[in-house]
Amino acid sequence: MDIKLRKWMHSDANELATLCNNIDRRFLSDRLPNPYTIDDAGFWLQNVINSEGKQGVFRAITSDDKIIGSISIEQKNDVYRIDSDIGYFLLSDFWSKGIMTMAAGEICRIAFENLDIMRISGNVYEENTASRKVLEHNGFEMEGFLHNAVIKDGTVSNLCIYGLPKDAT
Repeated sequence: MDIKLRKWMHSDANELATLCNNIDRRFLSDRLPNPYTIDDAGFWLQNVINSEGKQGVFRAITSDDKIIGSISIEQKNDVYRIDSDIGYFLLSDFWSKGIMTMAAGEICRIAFENLDIMRISGNVYEENTASRKVLEHNGFEMEGFLHNAVIKDGTVSNLCIYGLPKDAT
C-alpha cells in the first residue's frame, strides 16, 4: 500500500464526490453536504486551489493513487490568524493502519513551513478516541474540555480542544 499526500486538483471532483458520499460522518461537521454532489466538489476544489498556501494547506490522502481521505489545516482570521484548525477524514476500510497518524504529522510539518502560524488546533468529540490518538501521537496536547459543546444527529457531545505549538515540532 503506497500512501501519499498530494495537492487537490480540479480533476478530482468525481473521486471527491464518491469519497464524501462513502465516509463515516459521525464526527464530521454538518457543513459537509449530504449527499455530496459533483457541484459541491467543484465548488470546494476551487476554494481549496485558491487558498492553497495562503490560508491553508489541503491534501488528498491517496493509496496506490486512489483518493481514500482528506486532510487540511486552515488558518484562522483576524486576531486569531496565528492559529489554525486541522481537519481530516478517511474511508473506514483504511482505519487503524497508521495512515491518519502519518498524514497528520506530514501536514503539520507542511503547514508550519508554509503558513504564518504559531499553532495548530484540533477540536475532537470526546468519544472519538481514534482521532484523539492521531493528534496525541503527533505531539498535540489536550488544552481544554468543553461540556455539551456540539450536537450531531440529535446527540449532544463534549469537545476536547487540542493544540500543537510551532515550537513543539
